[in-house]
Amino acid sequence: MDFIKPGLKMSEVDSVARKIVQDAGYGDYFIHRAGHAIGLAFHEESYIRFDSDVIIKENMVFSIEPGIYVPGIGGFRHSDTVIINKSGADVITDYPRKIEPRLNQLNNLS
Repeated sequence: MDFIKPGLKMSEVDSVARKIVQDAGYGDYFIHRAGHAIGLAFHEESYIRFDSDVIIKENMVFSIEPGIYVPGIGGFRHSDTVIINKSGADVITDYPRKIEPRLNQLNNLS
């Protein structure tokens, strides 16, 4: 999230998210936008998508949530909430960044 800052277009954020997913080998399964604004409602415009010319400004709040959906298997979406400050973005969610340790814990329960 270090690259998100005031002055970027939302389409640029979407592009970075898509590249990460593409580089991981799941580009064909990224069929949704990369996120959306949060305001009085949880899902609000503006949307972080490939064609958005909206400029990111200080104090905007977003959910960054790229998703991968594989037919016949299912989907995964990780969501981080960020607040845009003068020089970047503060991530205000506290989720694990690696899923493997959690999966190992679940496997050990059975």
